[in-house]
Amino acid sequence: MKLAVVGGGSTYTPELVDGFARLRDVLPLTELVLIDPAADRLELVGGLARRIFAKQGHPGRISWTSDLDAGVDGADAVLLQLRVGGQAARQQDETWPLECGCVGQETTGAGGLAKALRTVPVVLDIAERVRRRNPDAWIVDFTNPVGIVTRALLTAGHRAVGLCNVAIGFQRKFAALLGVAPQDVLLEHVGLNHLTWERSVRVGGEDVLPQLIAQHGDAIAADLRMPRALLDRLGVVPSYYLRYFYQHDAVVQELRTGPSRAAEVAGMERRLLAMYGDPALDEKPELLAKRGGAFYSEAAVALTSSLLRDTGDVQVVNTLNAGTLPFLPDDAVIEVPASVDARGAHPLPVRPVEPLYAGLIGHVTAYERLALEAATKGGRDRVFEALLAHPLVGQIEYADRLTDDLLAHNREHLAWA
Repeated sequence: MKLAVVGGGSTYTPELVDGFARLRDVLPLTELVLIDPAADRLELVGGLARRIFAKQGHPGRISWTSDLDAGVDGADAVLLQLRVGGQAARQQDETWPLECGCVGQETTGAGGLAKALRTVPVVLDIAERVRRRNPDAWIVDFTNPVGIVTRALLTAGHRAVGLCNVAIGFQRKFAALLGVAPQDVLLEHVGLNHLTWERSVRVGGEDVLPQLIAQHGDAIAADLRMPRALLDRLGVVPSYYLRYFYQHDAVVQELRTGPSRAAEVAGMERRLLAMYGDPALDEKPELLAKRGGAFYSEAAVALTSSLLRDTGDVQVVNTLNAGTLPFLPDDAVIEVPASVDARGAHPLPVRPVEPLYAGLIGHVTAYERLALEAATKGGRDRVFEALLAHPLVGQIEYADRLTDDLLAHNREHLAWA
């Protein structure tokens, strides 16, 4: 079984490799290829990856290359975790929207649109090259904004499933709070990528969410950086990303006064890469946990295994709506529990979604459709319409100014700009 990782020079990669090594019974790899245009990073990350496999006794072969076509040749699955423009582009995404009083964040709001515009054309080119080399290969997309990127892949007819670590993160945290095994916790996770709510938490068939909030609401709220009273009032656990919607103005003020997440991550990456160059290091360092992407490896292993081994396991993924949420178009991409097998992801039935959540889901879905049109067709007017449709922008003056700012900061990445 051969897997290729596009963006293999990412500092995330040792987390993924560690999961492949630990969970080799679930996903028995024989070959792993790391692909990245940054040859210097590949050497550091690839060397550590080999040492991790060796320490844990994994017999698989690890190689790395900057040649995409050669790297994906013969791959059974290709994982996408790329960042077009690197941390420098992310720094821009997180700062210029703040000048208009709008959230600066790399997946939500104007910054997320900029990332989508840079990313979608690159991902579609990669996917087409994968299809030419191996039309049966699966593409697992971890590249943000996952919902828009996955919708682009599926619209173009690629064999793709989107993946995010929010759901598995909640599962693991709730299991620890409840003192049960993670596999015993089933989430009623519903929404879009980075726009989800946990509406029930089942253990042994019983919904323990009310008990969880009553006994551990303070800890959960502190993790989310939202008021405990909101959890008590709604009776659900929103994802961290709902903070950008529910506390928009407070978040903007915080982001204006503190260092950007991009600056923090860039500093971490420099330290991590220095560590990866140490030939004595043969495990993922503790600092990597602060980089983000917790439990990414477990989620990626489970999803890839289900696709390649036809298990039918239930996992939270990003896939076509296809009638699951009747208030959305069939070609929208939603994030819900799905049965995953060799034919792809099949969403499980979802009970009716309350208007409080359905309204925002519908609004953001409309924005994502316009964002995809802007990413695939280009044009200032399409960028403006996407921003005007976004619930975190939505005013003519802001949409006009943000369109100009977005294009000014991204001209080198947009062929049509």
